[in-house]
Amino acid sequence: MLHETIDLSFGRGHVPVRLTEGLIPTIIRKRPLPKLRDNDAAIREAFARPVGAPPLSELVRGRSSACILICDITRPVPNRLFLRPMIETMLAGGIPAGRITVLVATGLHRPNEGAELAELVGDPWVLDTVRVENHFARDDAAHVHLGRTATRGTPVGIDRRFVEADLRIATGLVEPHFMAGWSGGRKVVAPGVAHHETIRTFHSARFMEDPLAVQCNLVGNPLHEEQLEIVRMLGEIYALNTVLDEERDLVHVTFGDIIASHENAVAFVSDATRIPVPRRYKTVVTSAAGYPLDKTYYQTVKGMVTPLDILAPGGTLIIASECSEGFGSDEFRAAQTRLVGIGAERFLATLTAKTLADVDEWQTEMQLKAMRLGQVLLYTTGLDTEERRITGVDLTGDINSAIDASAARHGDPHVAFVPEGPYVVPVYAPV
Repeated sequence: MLHETIDLSFGRGHVPVRLTEGLIPTIIRKRPLPKLRDNDAAIREAFARPVGAPPLSELVRGRSSACILICDITRPVPNRLFLRPMIETMLAGGIPAGRITVLVATGLHRPNEGAELAELVGDPWVLDTVRVENHFARDDAAHVHLGRTATRGTPVGIDRRFVEADLRIATGLVEPHFMAGWSGGRKVVAPGVAHHETIRTFHSARFMEDPLAVQCNLVGNPLHEEQLEIVRMLGEIYALNTVLDEERDLVHVTFGDIIASHENAVAFVSDATRIPVPRRYKTVVTSAAGYPLDKTYYQTVKGMVTPLDILAPGGTLIIASECSEGFGSDEFRAAQTRLVGIGAERFLATLTAKTLADVDEWQTEMQLKAMRLGQVLLYTTGLDTEERRITGVDLTGDINSAIDASAARHGDPHVAFVPEGPYVVPVYAPV
């Protein structure tokens, strides 16, 4: 007998889970946040009353050029809402349109081009008015090398277009990040527009295996501390940070100094995102947050790691991800093939001696954190036979049956559901 239905984020919609009688579901969502009544007014208010900086209309005066960073297609940032008013303010302040660049902070991801770039920017006026270009982390000549960080010796290379701009603004979305604590702000600069050696240092086992390099933690997080050091090395940078609710509507926007504005957004969203849970579960069901994050298996790994605090050792983590674009990069495919070929322990051993991680193998390393704790079971519609083999996890074609089987196997009818995946962080907090 069936009763309750729970919708998991999946692609551009949802996959319904119909619970059989006898299961006891706990649904873990973000706390509701009030929607903004007027997005445009909120954005213009943020420009007029920044955090730790003069108003944008004053910042643009006397500037000869500007570079605006935007996140790539894997982040649902509402660029369509703020790019035009930001650029219009720059034009009104005297910066020529030909000297304004919108730079897609791809990190080591592929570029966003054509129809995808138009979707990302979200406003044809922007594409018609200023240059919109992609960052290429492997183009050595496209970066300015600034030496190394004083604390951990990270080599610092940043896209020349950003370094040499007279006015530098990063834009992004503040959400939990499974390594850097929170996305947005300083993270859009590094790794967003960093040289590949900077990025690969960030993702070496030295950082990845640090117990403080986890979601929602900035205190002592080595990645966050290196990112702060890098933006301070660069000097004057401003940022616009957004917060979205479960319906992807804007609920908060802040502008100003890149560090202070990010701290403001984190403070706003933290309590709504980190959800205390009084027990651990033998069965946890989650998602990869739907489109655009679940376009690839590479990004799906984030959904495997975020709920681990409430997964009982030896339990089963069931994750739904469309993977509409397939697996991910060739480098990630190679890392996963290596994992399946030599096993988890030997794979991890190959990482620990490296100063520079191989491109995208860090996502495989993060997947191991879930695999070490329990069984991972993937429901997807987007991978071919070979791709499914090299996921390194178990697969199911029927998520409803998988939940029933897990509950029966563990002898525990209690099931935790995290429908929005890695955008929600369940935290074990026994009463």
